[in-house]
Amino acid sequence: MTLARAIVRPPAANLADGLTTAPFGPPLYEKAREQHAAYCAALRAAGLALTVLEPDAAHPDAHFVEDTALLTPAHAVLTRPGAPTRLGEVAAMRMTLECFYESVDAIERPGTLDGGDVCDAGSRAYVGISHRTNSAGAAQLARLLERDGKTTTFVDVRDLDGILHLKSGLSYIGDGRFVATDALAARLDVAAAQIVRVHPDEAYGANCVWVNGIVLIPAGHPRLQEDLARAGYSSAALDVSEFRKMDGGLSCLSLRF
Repeated sequence: MTLARAIVRPPAANLADGLTTAPFGPPLYEKAREQHAAYCAALRAAGLALTVLEPDAAHPDAHFVEDTALLTPAHAVLTRPGAPTRLGEVAAMRMTLECFYESVDAIERPGTLDGGDVCDAGSRAYVGISHRTNSAGAAQLARLLERDGKTTTFVDVRDLDGILHLKSGLSYIGDGRFVATDALAARLDVAAAQIVRVHPDEAYGANCVWVNGIVLIPAGHPRLQEDLARAGYSSAALDVSEFRKMDGGLSCLSLRF
């Protein structure tokens, strides 16, 4: 599938007020802006037209737009984030999505769902049951995805250290193949040959992004880059260190469709 568009939102000056469990200290705003601009440039270089939203100081996590929606070619689904402070981000995203989709569905209470817990793998979606996404939200999404002919597999990640969302340790890179940490690879019902395993020292690299034949990976993961090359993939490394300080990764920073 060729992707055509992405929605992004640059960080606000108070991004350090967002939610985080990471032990790396507060993010540097100017550096985060530069990293976000480089990320947007990489998406454009891969052929995507960007819709760039305004920074949202009222919601300091709002640059992590992936958590607010799930997009397929035919349908848009607004999520219901598990962190109450992020619920306001969804209302703002609805107006943007209505520019591209005739109708927009939404996860409803008691369901919670973060977009970072949804790994769309073509005809199948893997949905993480996490500390942000509950079973009710995952089940609602599964019913909605049936319209697109997708089956859904639930993956409980609540017992895995260092995994905030499913995609903290798992990415789909097309052609039936995944990038995954050892812990997540063990929970996928796919053949080992379909998984590019991430070395434990490079676990953060498991959150990468396939865009029209290029795999964007976080900088500082040379083993992963070499393994992707051996598997036949071109990759580009991007520095997202300031967003890592806020529990975020590459996929979190855009909605791609």
